[in-house]
Amino acid sequence: MNLLFVCSENRLRSPTGEEVFSTFENINAIGCGTNSDAETPVSGDLIEWANIIFVMEKTHRNKVSKKLKDLLKGKKLVCLDIPDNYERMDPDLVRLLKSKVTKHLRLG
Repeated sequence: MNLLFVCSENRLRSPTGEEVFSTFENINAIGCGTNSDAETPVSGDLIEWANIIFVMEKTHRNKVSKKLKDLLKGKKLVCLDIPDNYERMDPDLVRLLKSKVTKHLRLG
């Protein structure tokens, strides 16, 4: 299963999602950002690759939907409502991601 994590800059929240979920069996995870100067900008290729797209905030959902609307048909797009209050790999952020993301996965 391919998981795409989206935040603004791809420096804190989405790389944390990528790092945490890449350790899960049968899961591939990539982080990206909505800003043009993001470490890895969100792209059509990434949207097509992903089975589930996790955005951190509603603004990210809106930007992804506006920019890549046609590619989202049939895709699961989930807003995690995780504010930009965390450093990369912050234990609280890791706990939040695990609790909010795993309920959308078929594990086992």
